[in-house]
Amino acid sequence: MPDRTKFVLDEREMPTSWYNVQPDLPQTLAPPLGPDDRPIGPEALAPLFPMELIKQEMSQERLVEIPAEVQEIYKTYRPSPLIRARQLERPLDLPAGVRIFYKYEGVSPGGSHKPNTAIPQAFYNKQEGVRRLATETGAGQWGSALSIACAFFGMECTVYMVKVSYDQKPYRRMLMESYGASVVASPSAKTNAGRAVLRRHPDSLGSLGIAISEAVEDAATHDDTHYSLGSVLNHVILHQTVIGQEAIKQMEMAGAEPDVVIGCVGGGSNFAGLALPYFHRRKQGRSKARLVAVEPKACPTLTAGEYRYDFGDEAKMTPKILMYTLGHDFVPAGIHAGGLRYHGDSPIVSLLVKTGDIEAKAVHQRACFEAAEAFARAEGILPAPESSHAIRVAIDEALAARQAGEARTVLFGLSGHGHFDLAAYEAYNKGLLRDYDFAAGTFAEAE
Repeated sequence: MPDRTKFVLDEREMPTSWYNVQPDLPQTLAPPLGPDDRPIGPEALAPLFPMELIKQEMSQERLVEIPAEVQEIYKTYRPSPLIRARQLERPLDLPAGVRIFYKYEGVSPGGSHKPNTAIPQAFYNKQEGVRRLATETGAGQWGSALSIACAFFGMECTVYMVKVSYDQKPYRRMLMESYGASVVASPSAKTNAGRAVLRRHPDSLGSLGIAISEAVEDAATHDDTHYSLGSVLNHVILHQTVIGQEAIKQMEMAGAEPDVVIGCVGGGSNFAGLALPYFHRRKQGRSKARLVAVEPKACPTLTAGEYRYDFGDEAKMTPKILMYTLGHDFVPAGIHAGGLRYHGDSPIVSLLVKTGDIEAKAVHQRACFEAAEAFARAEGILPAPESSHAIRVAIDEALAARQAGEARTVLFGLSGHGHFDLAAYEAYNKGLLRDYDFAAGTFAEAE
């Protein structure tokens, strides 16, 4: 009998609690700051978020119970599969001691990991009587997920989609609209923040920082609307830990313990969802896995950014948070991994990079697409451009182990499929993609 390739849990084995890493961090997270640079409390966040999410944002409880209503919806697509990439291992000519596994989140509604937090966020807002959610999206995975979640709970959804992605990925916009969302290209003339950007830069490609400003302004100026964020914040990181908790059980089924755990990073939620349960496992003395966060060289927040307080958005409407940042008004080049074009990063991920508990690497987009197509032709799954960053480093790790004659088990997060990103693959295959490097010295100062 051949060794198993796919490892699937029964729905009864799905996690019933999210894992909160905050009690296990090497130091307490620095508090968010308000306009006067003083720490803010829960009341300052109440106009934007339901109280339950604010509690989760600040919670020091290691386990947070997943509501039964959320678990029931999770069960329509979770637990997600963990797969050994045997078909990829062969063309890489890997010896028996070098193995590659991936946790595949593309089986969800919308095709990425994003519904893991969109569903509970919509649920808690619905409980509080909120009628509409406003949000931003880069490549469209988050906007798609929140559109679906709002449809589940009978809520309206407005999505400010970064203009370069709005133009590059029309089918993502169509998907969101099919679920009932209103999609706006950002920067737009719909908000003060958008109009200000357009006055300065009429041809702006947009950025997640600008789109966040528009969505926050929308929520803050409508009593029936809350803001929803798909990455960065602590409660979002919390919800994504279902990924890593499942992966630990599935790797045990495979009789393997990863030596390295890899994920792509824009704001940090996909990577953290897979890696943080392994961080906890490491603290328990049950793992020695290296945790590797991979980002684009065009927007190298963790590898070239400054660790300091900064705003989460371009218009400085959000609180300041302590994180790695390239500056709140930094607009990255229009790479196809739109979900990774964010100037900042999760405070949790940033802290663990600062303390050396997480490694960070930056890669160019052409090398990522090369790895993505090699993966697709071997495994049959076309990856999202964001996920291709994790694939690139996973392949590099396996080849380095082969070269060194070492055994190594590599686990990476395949955060979503690329079925709506075919224009990006066409551009790559026609030789039209460029590589971009971050220009040092372009940091925007937080005032």
